[in-house]
Amino acid sequence: MEDTDNDNRNKLVILQLNDVHAYLELHQEWFWENGRTVYRPAGGYARIASLINQKRKQYPNQVLAFDGGDTFHGTYPAVQSQGEVMIEVLNQVGFDAMTAHWDFAYGPKRLQQLVSRLNFPMLAINVFDKKSDTLFLPPYLVKEVNGIRVGIIGIAYNIVDKTMPASFSEGIYFTLGREELPPIIETLREEEKVELIILLSHLGLPQTMKLLSEVEGVDICLNAHTHDRITKPIIQGNTIVIESGCHGAFIGELALEIKAGKIIHYTHQLIEVSQTIMPDQDMQVLIDQSMAPYKDHLSKVVGTTATPLDRSTCLESTMDNFLLKAILESSGAEIAFSNGWRYGAPIRAGIITRNDLYDITPMNPVISLVELSGEEMLAMLENNLENTFSADAYKQAGGFVKRAMGIKVFFKMENPKGCRIQALFINDRAIEPDRYYKVAFITVQGVPKELGRNRRDTTIGAVEAMEQFLSKHAPVQITLETTFISV
Repeated sequence: MEDTDNDNRNKLVILQLNDVHAYLELHQEWFWENGRTVYRPAGGYARIASLINQKRKQYPNQVLAFDGGDTFHGTYPAVQSQGEVMIEVLNQVGFDAMTAHWDFAYGPKRLQQLVSRLNFPMLAINVFDKKSDTLFLPPYLVKEVNGIRVGIIGIAYNIVDKTMPASFSEGIYFTLGREELPPIIETLREEEKVELIILLSHLGLPQTMKLLSEVEGVDICLNAHTHDRITKPIIQGNTIVIESGCHGAFIGELALEIKAGKIIHYTHQLIEVSQTIMPDQDMQVLIDQSMAPYKDHLSKVVGTTATPLDRSTCLESTMDNFLLKAILESSGAEIAFSNGWRYGAPIRAGIITRNDLYDITPMNPVISLVELSGEEMLAMLENNLENTFSADAYKQAGGFVKRAMGIKVFFKMENPKGCRIQALFINDRAIEPDRYYKVAFITVQGVPKELGRNRRDTTIGAVEAMEQFLSKHAPVQITLETTFISV
């Protein structure tokens, strides 16, 4: 039976996009089908815009669309323009609000410049100016949609000033948001008289779920950061929680029926942004114009791979093994480390373009060297395992397990902090705590700055190292080497 006008006044449709990481165009993405991983093209803002516009026509005056952050950073054009290529694209989609994480990568001042040009706000209750202790971003937004008064709250990822490069948080600091959230909810309910509260959280699913178990009053939580593809909403207390993958390969749709300020019915679907979707032509023109200055540089074929290069696995990945092999060969080190990044579209077996290499590490960080003692390495790896698998969700920080080449770690995932590693081998020999090892790494997440001695930068960037490796070894054949073994 068709909805009446009266029925429509009780309806609200929420669309979620999160962790797109500036993937402007159609790209390869991984999917699990028939018990295995398969790859096919997905995403791109021309198809995202087409889907969102279709939903706005289907549900006139009933749609709210949100971006969960990790939006201004992640591809070569975004990094080279310091987020500039995203402004018109995001404005043309017409989101209602967003929050942040890697969006701080160009520094807080640059983020302020970007946000000032958006036609919607970036929200965060947990980012503060160091000098004044005032909020760096607005904490919430109130919108009336289809006769329903909605309060939207944002929480940015709280590790930006703790484990990421210092330039990301110059002049600002981050809290968890646990103390700030209850009074904001009270303000929205008591003063702003909202009927529905939506939380945009970039804390990641474990931290968000713990937070929602401690703080009541949120009706809908749109989670981000952990790239979870939630096909069925998670219920935490009275809160409906969804997350919608990454790279713009999916849009989450949550359709609500509301009566007297209560959700009485909802449906949810995780929509694949499939290659079969007709691109929005206006958006396609804008993206083509934005990409034009970079096309020649990025389209150059630099090698081939006999195996897919994928970063979707937690303990080790073929994509990062390729990166680490290139780092080792270019540096002459014994061991290589890099960060456990989640973002980075897979590369199918076949040709590799320069764009693919920048998708692996869009910042093209310089390769650095350090002498690291066995004792320091053990402590660093124990700390990384705690950050990844801590029993206390609030103490989890970052992405996957640190990527490594030249070591083999046997560990117990369930053990407490400092007690996980059962054995550590360096190139098949038991680690010597007092010995110093020559280590190559990229970024401070590879080897924290307080560790090691004789730290120095090389003149080789990660992308150049991968290009050199491909010129010598293509087609490359990269496998998982069981670097971290859970026992």
